[in-house]
This record gives sequence, C-alpha cells and structure tokens, in this order.
Amino acid sequence: MITIVDYGMGNLRNVHRACTEIGVKSLVTSDPAAVRDARWLILPGVGAFGEAVRRIDALGLRGPIMDHAEKRRPLLGICLGMQLLLESSEESPGAVGLGLLSGVVRQLSGDVKIPHIGWNDVIPVSQTPLFPNRNEKPVAYFDHSYYIPVMKETIAVTEYGVRCSAAVQKETLFGVQFHPEKSHVAGLNLLRCFAQVGPPPWNS
Repeated sequence: MITIVDYGMGNLRNVHRACTEIGVKSLVTSDPAAVRDARWLILPGVGAFGEAVRRIDALGLRGPIMDHAEKRRPLLGICLGMQLLLESSEESPGAVGLGLLSGVVRQLSGDVKIPHIGWNDVIPVSQTPLFPNRNEKPVAYFDHSYYIPVMKETIAVTEYGVRCSAAVQKETLFGVQFHPEKSHVAGLNLLRCFAQVGPPPWNS
C-alpha cells in the first residue's frame, strides 16, 4: 500500500490512478496517523513552496513525514513535493522546508520560457532503484518555475536554461522534479520501481 499525502496541493487523483495502473493499492489521506503508519509514502505537490509548508504544518503533517523519512521508509516527493524535501526556496523567503536534504530551491533562469512546461529528457547520472538501467534516457513531463541545483544526492539531471536535478536520492528518500503520473510509460515504470524499494523491518 502506497500512502499519498493530501495537503490540498497536488495531482492526487492522477497519482492515485497511476498507482492503480501499476497494480498497487494506494490511500489518499491528510490524517497524520495514517501518514505516520505508512510503509511507502508519496508527497505530491503543485503550487507555491510557502503555501505548501503552511498547509503541511496546519494539518500536523510535518512530524509524521519527518518520522517516516527518519525511519528510512521509502518516500517519493513529486515536483513541489521534491522541493519541499530541502531547507528553503527562493520562491518563499522565510518558509522552512522539511530539511531532509540540505540546500535551497532556486528560480529557473536563462534564455528559456518560464515556467518550464512540457516534455524533456531525464538523464540518469547513477544507477539507482528509480533508474535501474542507467543507459536509458526517459522523457518525462515537467511543470515548474523553480528547481533543485545539481548536488551530491542528484541521480538524474535535465537541461532547461540551467542544469537541474531531475531526480534525487538519499538512501530510501527520493524526489523527482517531473510528474511521473503524467509521463505515460516512463512515469509508470518509475512508480513501479519506487513501489519495489525494500523498506527496513517494520518494527524499526
């Protein structure tokens, strides 16, 4: 069972539908207890960093999400959900992210149209559970104006004005800047890989 965090800012139905397509049961919830008890957790997100942080805190979800990650249970942040894994964002000065990864989310720049909306290459830079075949370069659907710079946790990159982290990983903590639920076969394959990530013993 994959638990999908509902804090009012995400493609919840699409993520739920994608899980169904790969044959995995999922639960959409804003209940802190359900989030705390989750085995696999997806943190989706569409919108502004600061508003997302406000809603997560207002619903009492920060603690359960942090506990889940600290127990090394698999967690996948999608788009804004990936950005929330960091400490802060240029989009919302003063808003405090989850801080599960060090760094600041930056604003896209360069001679490109912003926001970045549409299909782009995802280039794996290491072999990881989300990209078991490093030689494959999936094409995925992006929709964002802010990005995570390339850092030590980067497992895939994309180019759009600047070189961005398309995906990150720290142990069983994952994030993707693109929307797997909108990325057809490539996105479903990624979600299937995430659902196969082995968690630690559940009594930990």
